[in-house]
Amino acid sequence: MKPKYKPLFEPFKIGKVEIKNKFCMAPMGTLAQTDETNSYTPDAVEYFEERARGGVGLIITGANWVESDIEKHNDAFFPSPTTNESVYEKMGKEITDKVHPYGTKIFMQLTAGLGRSALPTALKNTDYIAPSKTINRWIDEECRALTTEEVETIVKKFAESAHIAQKVGFDGVEIHAMHEGYLLDCFTMTLFNQRTDKYGGDLRGRLTFPIEIVQAIKARCGQDFPVILRFSIKSYIKALRQGAVPGEEFTELGRDVEESLEAAKILQEAGYDAFDADAGTYDAWYWAHPPMYFEKGMYLPLAQELKKVTKVPVIVAGRMENPEMAVEALQSGKIDAVGIGRQLLTDPDYVNKVMLDDLADIRPCLGCHDGCFGRLLEGGRGSCAVNPQCGREPFTRIVPAQKSKTIVIVGGGPAGLEAARVSALRGHKVTLFEAKESVGGSLNIGGIPSFKHDDLDLVEWYKHQMEKLSVEVRLNEPATREKINELKPDAVFVAEGSHPIKLQLPGEEKNRVHLADEILKNEASVKEKCVIIGGGLVGCELALHLALQRKQVTIVEALPDILKSGSALAPMNEWMLRDLLAFHNVEIIANAKAEEVTEKGLIVNANDGKREVAADTIILAVGYKSKSDLFEELRYDSPYIYHLGDGVNVRNIRAAIWDGFEVARNI
Repeated sequence: MKPKYKPLFEPFKIGKVEIKNKFCMAPMGTLAQTDETNSYTPDAVEYFEERARGGVGLIITGANWVESDIEKHNDAFFPSPTTNESVYEKMGKEITDKVHPYGTKIFMQLTAGLGRSALPTALKNTDYIAPSKTINRWIDEECRALTTEEVETIVKKFAESAHIAQKVGFDGVEIHAMHEGYLLDCFTMTLFNQRTDKYGGDLRGRLTFPIEIVQAIKARCGQDFPVILRFSIKSYIKALRQGAVPGEEFTELGRDVEESLEAAKILQEAGYDAFDADAGTYDAWYWAHPPMYFEKGMYLPLAQELKKVTKVPVIVAGRMENPEMAVEALQSGKIDAVGIGRQLLTDPDYVNKVMLDDLADIRPCLGCHDGCFGRLLEGGRGSCAVNPQCGREPFTRIVPAQKSKTIVIVGGGPAGLEAARVSALRGHKVTLFEAKESVGGSLNIGGIPSFKHDDLDLVEWYKHQMEKLSVEVRLNEPATREKINELKPDAVFVAEGSHPIKLQLPGEEKNRVHLADEILKNEASVKEKCVIIGGGLVGCELALHLALQRKQVTIVEALPDILKSGSALAPMNEWMLRDLLAFHNVEIIANAKAEEVTEKGLIVNANDGKREVAADTIILAVGYKSKSDLFEELRYDSPYIYHLGDGVNVRNIRAAIWDGFEVARNI
């Protein structure tokens, strides 16, 4: 261990429970790790054990319902200690028995419920609940106000659930949550709480619910049983269902920093042993689930203010995977422990690798939310875009091959690199052909904007894997049938990738017309006014990239809205990108056809008729077309010719990596 990383590996205490290092696995929903009895599954046991084996000091689970009679939840959504106690206890005990041998502590997260943030798919009926009458976050359905007796019942259920957690070996509990606009959070905000009973009124009255929860748990489980609170320092609600982006001036409708600091003083005196702090609500969802468009460590300025008024530890996540930044935050007193969330999905061995100073071997999180969240929306279990084994550990193991084979990979993009990595791990001899001067494929271009540099880190990680696993990489060498046959391969993975579509426009000789790739690679310069034809992800991220350089940008999109072509973005990423484009004054012309290039710009035919959009640079971002020439040449040579990634169908990074992983794992 490097001396500079020593502060990350010194123990600390939450109450009287000692945590072996400063790394805490942030709580993340475990929707795919719950069965129809609302208990954890054997897959969940392996998921948590994998992170404990990787060195993290404390694991905080995702949310567990404390009750499902008042807010009637669908089965197999979140686990619940009180729904089927005997089954739940058996699986809970398996988790703690698997985690503890590694010296890792584990806290169970207990939730008061979803409240107005409930997705319709989470509930058995439409009986939405809240502190006071309000509207559901997602749909125009009214939420009824809970009765005093119902709130008191939920408090009792917290104590009951915490006792079950304690019984099966959990080391503490986290209360979910004064964050993200969930039920408990709404009780603390005047925006959603107009109650006149003991759970409403001034700040102390609005804090009665979380105060009663911690007091009930301590009374049932003992004063030494740690209870921590998921705590949002600032809500960032600009309007209902509308958040504010970094740097935006707005009037906070939710809980602002000053009130949060007062609340923290009251809550720690009530008995909370630590704060697991962040920011945001479902109205400003991207703050609570930060995409790549945020800076690293984006909660640290808020955490620094919280630390000034707290006596108990403050744990902070929020893109904190840079160990040097984490050390600085600890040593400067901004935080007491480092929360790591999605980075532990991407690489469960992250903590051990930091301790060994093996940073080059850490697979980076891209901040894309595509595997951990987007896949859930597709009906799958939560996983990771760049780590297909995450949450799927039991049935995605990489097993050494019984016989070593010769494998040829065509194309060094994400699909080809992953296929090469997995093939080499299984003991095969792997040769990879890459026509360009570097591997990485589309990642090399997509990672050029400042907010996408994690893509470039992934390329570097793959380069490291190729070297470590002795994969022969032939750069600047296009593959041919003759070259492949010379190697006498047992299997060939063809991942030729894609190339940008060149739209032909009348009059394009009259102005500067370039492909998005050319602009990103600085093969063409951009003047002050530019029009981007195509409002998919590439066009929109390029627009943001140029707007950050103070260019005047217009997007022309043929569809009724931007970001509707290609693979769907996770909601928090899409909403933040949209809000950033608006904040940086990017003009969007939808339902519009680019008709002709002129010396002054572009003639556009939109709903309001034809008009000329002024521009001195016109950029084409209309999509990509698969390359499949070599595959078509090879496809009948052998049954062991496999077509992967964008060469089959242009999708996204997750699809490419998962293609390469799954095929290589079984050859």
